[in-house]
Amino acid sequence: MAFLAGPRLLDWASSPPHLQFNKFVLTGYRPASSGSGCLRSLFYLHNELGNIYTHGSVLYHLFMCHQGGSAVYTRLLALDMCGVCLVNTLGALPIIHCTLACRPWLRPAALVGYTVLSGVAGWRALTAPSTSARLRAFGWQAAARLLVFGARGVGLGSGAPGSLHCYLRMDALALLGGLVNVARLPERWGPGRFDYWGNSHQIMHLLSVGSILQLHAGVVPDLLWAAHHTCPPD
Repeated sequence: MAFLAGPRLLDWASSPPHLQFNKFVLTGYRPASSGSGCLRSLFYLHNELGNIYTHGSVLYHLFMCHQGGSAVYTRLLALDMCGVCLVNTLGALPIIHCTLACRPWLRPAALVGYTVLSGVAGWRALTAPSTSARLRAFGWQAAARLLVFGARGVGLGSGAPGSLHCYLRMDALALLGGLVNVARLPERWGPGRFDYWGNSHQIMHLLSVGSILQLHAGVVPDLLWAAHHTCPPD
């Protein structure tokens, strides 16, 4: 994975201010680089390499050290937040569709309502001043999903047996990842020890992958169930 000799890396104090968002990661920061220099960083060791290779959309982590500075970084962060919001939105819509399969009068309103809520959450995340504020912004989507899960759990919704447990694990993993990232654990306990591997952001990425796999494990049987299920007459 990392086999090229890279440039001289920077410590936290020497890195650009817009990249000083984790004071517990002390070393391994890439210097400001051109686009080709950012691409070259795919092949040498630095403190974002693990994040690049564990992220679904690599643009943010790959080009965050671009010589365009904070203006480029802000656009990349916005793109990353849009991706997170899109996953949260498109992942939940089939869950709502299947949960309310036998309530056709309510289903369109719920789908539109969640989409609008997602737009608001996305905007709040884009304008959030901190990592914790971004986590709170996406919390609105999580709260709406929990209402849907609750309706299914008490028998007001429908779906494939077992899918609900997958969805609960999905959001539990996502929440755990977000909390680990906000808390900056484990690097808070040992500044400098997790600069390259095993820091909070990498852990969040891995938990996010697990969350998406749980979504897949729940949605596939749900959609198959919805395709063959006949709702009882009103």
